[in-house]
Amino acid sequence: MALVTRERRPSLAGMLWRSTVGKKAVMALTGLAMLLYLVAHMLGNLKVFFGPGDMNGYAHWLRTIGEPFLGPEWFLWLARMALVAAVVAHGVAAYQLSRRDLAARPVGYAHRRRRASYATRTMRWGGIILALFVVWHVLDLTTGTVHPGFEQGRPYQNVVDTFSTWYGNAVYGVAMLAVGLHVRHGFWSAAQTLGANRPHLDRALRRAADVLAVALTAGFLAVPIGVMTGVVS
Repeated sequence: MALVTRERRPSLAGMLWRSTVGKKAVMALTGLAMLLYLVAHMLGNLKVFFGPGDMNGYAHWLRTIGEPFLGPEWFLWLARMALVAAVVAHGVAAYQLSRRDLAARPVGYAHRRRRASYATRTMRWGGIILALFVVWHVLDLTTGTVHPGFEQGRPYQNVVDTFSTWYGNAVYGVAMLAVGLHVRHGFWSAAQTLGANRPHLDRALRRAADVLAVALTAGFLAVPIGVMTGVVS
């Protein structure tokens, strides 16, 4: 007697991931998660202006969140893994959407006009710059691999040391400008994807994206500027 095999139906998550709408939703949600991280990270960085005691104490507190239920640094590692997952999902969805968009365009159209708008090119190259910067930033201020004067457990001193070099300021400055542009375009796009695409909200969303981008860029750049001007030393 022949066995009848049932065709396995794809899961809802699988169908959503394969759809254009699903990929855009993944980009929007992971983008908002990373935005929340950026805001928290920027506020933590600004503690450098309150002196080494506050900055180093804040870094120590981060390593003890959740104790005694969680072990030392468990919260940090859980947060890092969640952030890496968000970055990977965001990047893969962006790449696949870009390939899908190019494949859907007629050849003649591609020759007559630029393949991507200013916003699309900014998001694409900004994302690449930020991905490379994250690797550098971790090796510089987390592991100390590329930081000759790195001192474990002394983030204040490490920040002052890295921003006392021209290359540290150059790399960080370019990356933070990319952050601002990426947030400006990404916030408005994510809001539209998640349903806030009403005509009466468009101007407010664009203004919110501009304010958020400027605030984040200024907040992050304040630290190297503070070191360069001697306010932080």
